[in-house]
Amino acid sequence: MSMVSTTKHRVSRPTLLGLLILSLVTTLVLFQCSLFSDKDSNVQKIPLQPKSGQKIVAFAEGCFWCSEHIFESVPGVIDVISGYAGGHTKNPSYDLVNTETTGHAETVLIYYDPTKIDYTELCRIFFLSHDPTTLNKQGPDEGSSYRSILFYSSDIELKIAKKIQKEIEKNQIWRGPIVTEYQELKDFYQAEGYHQNFIQNNPTQSYVRAVSIPRYQEFRSRYELYKKNKK
Repeated sequence: MSMVSTTKHRVSRPTLLGLLILSLVTTLVLFQCSLFSDKDSNVQKIPLQPKSGQKIVAFAEGCFWCSEHIFESVPGVIDVISGYAGGHTKNPSYDLVNTETTGHAETVLIYYDPTKIDYTELCRIFFLSHDPTTLNKQGPDEGSSYRSILFYSSDIELKIAKKIQKEIEKNQIWRGPIVTEYQELKDFYQAEGYHQNFIQNNPTQSYVRAVSIPRYQEFRSRYELYKKNKK
């Protein structure tokens, strides 16, 4: 990915070489994920009750390794858990979610301090940290488990989230219509242990180096530029 130099992010047409690279990266990550499949396989449902003085929000925006790393870098965020939400299957596993039959998407559950960052800004970061115009796709990852979903817990949150979507559209950050789904947050399942803090624990893994780190760097550039231009 290239660094963003303007407030309008343009998505270039994929070249044959680009498609081959994406295919190779996808193959590598699937292979390397399989190496972890027999470790830390426990999936558990997380109570949607934060500690006193904290609030929670959940977003699905492609690979949760990438999303976890992005939101952990945000001041005011206390903790980020990678997992699954938005589907109909109980206790879904990583392998099962990847069959695209559970309805779940890779999701991050974010615990934050509302005195340091608010829900509005987290929604803004959500729309700036992934491409919300690509249906069932984010980078090299394809399928409904990688779709864009903004989860809300109240009508007030839903209203705020849609207001931020209009703000992003007005500023023409992305080319094309936003296809993000809105769902009430009802259940969240924490993913297998090896998915947690994945980038921190596996900084040299091929997918991390080829996709996750460039995506994080692009987000930081886009977010800082957006904040500067909003002043």
